[in-house]
Amino acid sequence: MTVGIKDVARVAQVSPATASRVLAGRSVDPAMQERVLAAVKSTGYRPNMAARRLRSRHSNTIGLIVADIRNPFFTAVSRTVEDIAYARGMRVILCNTDENPEREAMYLQLMHEERVTGAILAPTRQATRRANALRSDFPLVLIDRAAAGAYDSVLLDNSAMAEQLVAHLHEQGHRRIAGLFGAASSTGAERQAGFERAASALGIQVESLFVPHGAEETDKAVTRALASHAAAPSALVASNGKMLMAILRALHGMGLSVPDDIAVAGFDNEGWMDLAAGGVTVIEQPVEEIGRTAMSMLLDRIEHPDGAARKVVLTGKLVARGSSALSQAAKVNA
Repeated sequence: MTVGIKDVARVAQVSPATASRVLAGRSVDPAMQERVLAAVKSTGYRPNMAARRLRSRHSNTIGLIVADIRNPFFTAVSRTVEDIAYARGMRVILCNTDENPEREAMYLQLMHEERVTGAILAPTRQATRRANALRSDFPLVLIDRAAAGAYDSVLLDNSAMAEQLVAHLHEQGHRRIAGLFGAASSTGAERQAGFERAASALGIQVESLFVPHGAEETDKAVTRALASHAAAPSALVASNGKMLMAILRALHGMGLSVPDDIAVAGFDNEGWMDLAAGGVTVIEQPVEEIGRTAMSMLLDRIEHPDGAARKVVLTGKLVARGSSALSQAAKVNA
């Protein structure tokens, strides 16, 4: 039996008009919206996309352009965006730039050619610096990184979260810390700024290394950070979860144990982090909230294209585990 919009409205106990507004991404009472989305899921309703596209100059498609789909942060955000789009009968085109500005430009052009209704983008560092780099004829919401120009954006308070991580390591007794930060993104620069600011305030000796994209580059950075045996760091900080895994792999290859030989901490709370090195200390990002907020802003921007640009800055949460403990050797040398 074919399920229609009236069936969804009946299950949700709302009018068909209200159900239609929710599925079109328009603003309604949050409680009603929740009931409609639950009814869509329970009834298995799927809108007639072909008919909808014939009535509109847009494709009812959302573009999602991320910096690195292998990074679990972007994977989690993508899943949330896709779930919300699916509930509204919208399609998602997912593209991966690998922090490459040329690929980014190509995918933005693809979104134009596909007549997307709107797009969510994690811009490259180069794009964040050029006001016209992201010019588009469709609504655009930025995630993870802000950019020059008037764009809606959803960001983590990167600097403050890095400061919180350094403060935790200071409380654990660390006085020499090396930080590894992504060289290809503005996020890495913001976290490095907070790292340096907190270290200066606390009187901690630190070294910041900007690392190009790729696990091999992280291996080289770890080797450089540990090269000075006289003043080697007692802790390493990674600016993202993918880099954090690469650091642990590099340390294992050197025969070093965490935290017995050196402490490790970073960003992104992934499932494996409970199991490695006695649990890895991280700043947990609100990935689902980032995805939900980005979609909400995009749908609202589609509805109200001329409003002022908005920026939503979210906070993370420190998850302290065993990997950040000060080793016995570091205690002796402190």
